[in-house]
Amino acid sequence: MTSNGKMKFAVFLMADSNYHIAGWRHPEAYVDAGSNFQRWVEFARTLERGKLDMLFVADVIGVPGTKDIESLSYNPTIDKFEPFTLLAALSTVTSRIGLVATSATAYQEPYNVARTLASLDHLTAGRAGWNLVTGGSYEDAANFSQASHAAHGDRYERAEEFVDVVRGLWRSYDPGAFPRDKASGRYIDPGKLHVLNHTGKYFSVKGPLSVGRPPQGYPVIVQAGMSEPARQLSARVADVVFTAQSSIDDAKVFYADVKGRMQTFGRHPDDLKIMPGVAMYIGRSQQEAEDKVEQLNSLIPTHVALARLSRMLGGVDLSGYALDEPMPEVQSNAARVSTPLNYVRLARREKLTLREVAMRSAAAKDHWTLVGTPEQIADRLEQWFVEKAADGFNLLPPHMPGAINDFVELVVPELQRRGLFRTEYEGATLRENLGVPFPAG
Repeated sequence: MTSNGKMKFAVFLMADSNYHIAGWRHPEAYVDAGSNFQRWVEFARTLERGKLDMLFVADVIGVPGTKDIESLSYNPTIDKFEPFTLLAALSTVTSRIGLVATSATAYQEPYNVARTLASLDHLTAGRAGWNLVTGGSYEDAANFSQASHAAHGDRYERAEEFVDVVRGLWRSYDPGAFPRDKASGRYIDPGKLHVLNHTGKYFSVKGPLSVGRPPQGYPVIVQAGMSEPARQLSARVADVVFTAQSSIDDAKVFYADVKGRMQTFGRHPDDLKIMPGVAMYIGRSQQEAEDKVEQLNSLIPTHVALARLSRMLGGVDLSGYALDEPMPEVQSNAARVSTPLNYVRLARREKLTLREVAMRSAAAKDHWTLVGTPEQIADRLEQWFVEKAADGFNLLPPHMPGAINDFVELVVPELQRRGLFRTEYEGATLRENLGVPFPAG
């Protein structure tokens, strides 16, 4: 269990906000959240009312799928706000919910990321977080004057140096560095200013940062990835890990492995919260929940599902395989290392055909899916939590706002009744609510 015995919850939202690829077609779903700020105000306030830890805006810089415009025409993720601009606006209408977004190290510079996150942490009074990813999209490379996406190992080597530069910039000023003393004329105490002077393989950054020390010391760092380099990076620097796990046994192995690496870096296992993704279909009866799944899945065109699966596999060509035969043993590539293996394990465990895997990917990628009543869903979440498969969960709402309304109104009270989830926020900052320490120094 976590240090305070309570589950942690993030909510994964992207672009139009519906995680299921056909979620926007649900009769009650919003279709305009990509360009309608008031939708996001509603989402944030709902999550805060439910006492959830963070609203997480996942982001891919470009538009995935431009090699297949026909399939792309069915995908609503083409239309989206820049995430940190959105979170800055949401900071004005919220007071407790954490505000976290993705920034890819392959297509950014550390100084800009450090400045943006430090600014957001000040604007939110300590509720900001950075989802640190290396980037995994061909379209991103094509929009940044690069002929191809960098190899997996190279991206993680760059990311290791990138995060060290960012954290170094966040340490530019000690507490109390800005006396702003009119009488003496001293705006800053020079003894509390630190110039980074970093020179490395990928970056040369002098510093200091042009923003004061973030209220949380560092904004919360979230990492996602299951490869060996990703696990090492998580164990060294992450406060939260998002992961795709579709079985409790695999989740336990991942949980123990990442937590077991932390001592090497002088960290306690409770310093990191592991939060697998989970898509939920919540009904007041099992049949109602199953009907919700069937309703949404019936709206997915097969060719769109196959195109989505191909992208998730890193561009593997699926056109030569029979749809209603067992999923083939596809090979990973430099863009995505663990994802193809996840899909193959899922297919073997549940005896799924290629068509069924494609439909599953369109609905929830390779994540865990729960279908049932609030009590049944709480049972499963509790099992993963108690058996050390998770410290909490990253919720993947199939359609919005219905899915988060169901969770807040039906599942949260059940978890609170069991003593598994807070009834009030523990503190004012995201670190306090997650139960992860403020950085030393």
